[in-house]
Amino acid sequence: MALGWKVVYEGKTPPPGEVVRPDERLSWGRTVGLGAQHVVAMFGATFVFPLIMGLNAQLAIMMSGIATICFLLIVRGVVPSYLGTSASFVGGVVAIREQGGDSPDVTGAILVAGAVLAAVGVVIHYLGAGVLHRVLPPVVTGAVVMLIGFNLAPVVADTYWPQDQWIALIVMTLVIVMAVGLRGFLGRIAIFVGLVIGYALSWVFDRVFGQITSFDAAAGEVTTHDRVNFDGVREADWFGFPDETFVDAQGLEVPGWHLPSFSVTFILLVLPAVIALIAENAGHVKAVAEITERDLDPVMGKAIAADGVGTVIASSVGGSPTTTYAENIGVMAATRVYSTAAYYVAAVVAILFGFSPKFGALISATPGGVLGGITVVLYGMIGLLGARIWIENRVDFANPVNLVPVSAGIIIAIGDTSLEITDDFVLSGIALGTLVTIIAYHLARAVAPAHLRQGAVLTVGPPGVHRTDGDEADPAAEPPDAAPPGERG
Repeated sequence: MALGWKVVYEGKTPPPGEVVRPDERLSWGRTVGLGAQHVVAMFGATFVFPLIMGLNAQLAIMMSGIATICFLLIVRGVVPSYLGTSASFVGGVVAIREQGGDSPDVTGAILVAGAVLAAVGVVIHYLGAGVLHRVLPPVVTGAVVMLIGFNLAPVVADTYWPQDQWIALIVMTLVIVMAVGLRGFLGRIAIFVGLVIGYALSWVFDRVFGQITSFDAAAGEVTTHDRVNFDGVREADWFGFPDETFVDAQGLEVPGWHLPSFSVTFILLVLPAVIALIAENAGHVKAVAEITERDLDPVMGKAIAADGVGTVIASSVGGSPTTTYAENIGVMAATRVYSTAAYYVAAVVAILFGFSPKFGALISATPGGVLGGITVVLYGMIGLLGARIWIENRVDFANPVNLVPVSAGIIIAIGDTSLEITDDFVLSGIALGTLVTIIAYHLARAVAPAHLRQGAVLTVGPPGVHRTDGDEADPAAEPPDAAPPGERG
């Protein structure tokens, strides 16, 4: 099923406990309302991350809608998901810009990474998910996700936080309180709500306390300026395609649409994000399978490949990389409506938003202090998602095969350590840390005695089945502790 849905419950709200499956829908009025919820759920992160990466947020929103439609067509509507902007590329993009790369360099590197992700998805589709677990066990994928997040700490400290430390502190606190204190859907979009409140607070601070003297991202230097500047918003048209990328009078790049350019050095800086996306997509497909009560393992490879295709399409015109969004999976879990029709609605709405330059200018005017408060939470969350992968898969760090190589890779990445191969080719930070983690892990397994190799847990299967890297499931092995009801991931 790709298009065409069966109308259920006479198009009305489902009875308590009932669900709407991916190939079903309610009335179009209700479906549009559900699609609007998905737009809100993906909206905050989908335009925040392009801003952080120095890409055009208006274009990112538009291409997220196009990528989502492509994803749904490729998986034939079996995996209901929205493709928003991926956070996994932020670290690599920051590294590219620190080495003098511009937006075409960034999107060229991302496009190649998307193609690699698509190819990996095809391999997984034909060879099965087992090959993925053998090459990239949870101890490795968790480490790569962690080092991507924590490598970004200096970006917060040196770029965003200093622009307005008090607004940053307030926004950070609000996001933390709302993420924990708000119930249901509002708790899931706490970052978006925090951004809106921070935007409003910055405007109030301008009126109450006057201008601020700090680094101004628009000017590229320390100036005295308003926190919120609506000049660009007033000048922007209501309708139109995003402008082409150009360099302004101050010599600063103004991101828009553009064709990518390719550099091997820059490509290597973002390739580690592919590992994070594989782990992220696999986890999301598993989550969707659980809430829809369907076996989606046969389409795991297709879903990963579809995400890669979405990233290639988006970055080919200067858009942001894509990934399936947990926020939208949360909306499905809360509403028990899994209809892909709602996702098509959300995608169309996102495309329409992308045709409003005024909307794009409003996003681009987000104060630096607001981004400072949001990024300090987001980057930390990215890093700790790696720890979550370890916990969910019960990775044993008492085993030196797991502990030693992963430790080295993480420290290399966080410390932004570099390895000079030639005068023109240097591996550093995330790229070097990822290579060390993967190569050193498999080297450690190769030289470790048998009892340590057997103890290096790859993944945990159903209760009563304990699986180890490279071994078949052993029903006689000691079973892991069962998770409490309702807490199994």
